[in-house]
Amino acid sequence: MNNSSFHALFRLLRFELSFAAGACVVLGEVLAFGGLPSLRQGLAGFLGVFCVAASVLALNDWFDVETDRINAPSRPLPAGRVSKRDALALSVAVALLGCASAAMIGVTVFVAACAMLALGVLYNWKLKKFGFFGNLAVGLSVGMCFVFGGIAVGNPFEPMVLFLAVMTMFVDLGEEIAADALDVEGDRRTGSRSLAVIFGARQAMRISASVFALVIAGSAVPFATGWFGWLCLLPIIAFDAVVIWSVLQLLDSRTQQKLRYIRSIYLAGTAMVLALIVIRLVTG
Repeated sequence: MNNSSFHALFRLLRFELSFAAGACVVLGEVLAFGGLPSLRQGLAGFLGVFCVAASVLALNDWFDVETDRINAPSRPLPAGRVSKRDALALSVAVALLGCASAAMIGVTVFVAACAMLALGVLYNWKLKKFGFFGNLAVGLSVGMCFVFGGIAVGNPFEPMVLFLAVMTMFVDLGEEIAADALDVEGDRRTGSRSLAVIFGARQAMRISASVFALVIAGSAVPFATGWFGWLCLLPIIAFDAVVIWSVLQLLDSRTQQKLRYIRSIYLAGTAMVLALIVIRLVTG
């Protein structure tokens, strides 16, 4: 296998998204534990969800190869740079590594990782064609990353962790609806019942904007409840600003390459999570 093939396989893992999932686990651990978790909990928790997310994302490309021939022909599978067999083998190998990493923390964490993996497989196999309910399943999976962190340190019901899980679920829900609005033609041909297929791409984008409006309104809750200190306000305001700007661009019919604005939202979300981890550890 040459360097080009390795690079194509690496692209299937969608490092940015998988890293964001692992970062959410670490923040969940820090908030639930009240400080820095053990090295085993931190590394195994991060790696467990990073690998589960990467496996599910690679499997998504495996299932969606025909749709991607229309919506994203440059991706490794529709472009022919990776075979379906190699993509499936990669997904399975990474999934096993993720579950094994989770098992290093404990049985409950292993079961949680397996449950997240099962939901991801079910989404790719069946739920994606159910439109909004498929979007909700993805959002739930992403929000569960924080709960996974709480489980890893033995405190899954910490209010801050549950709140961030819900808010992250809504962020991802908004992204999924917006992404469907951009992929409407491919989804229509493959029989998906996305909101964009049912109501039209423009209306779906407005629904996505409404979801993001809830996220921005909800960002005040941790300060009203005293969960976060005012220093945490800075990364949250920055994230809200990126969301507002990106949503305005997504709603503007003149905007080109709208996918980059969806990407901006999850990159800003990842940066916010990393900043909150640092602030929480420094300020206690």
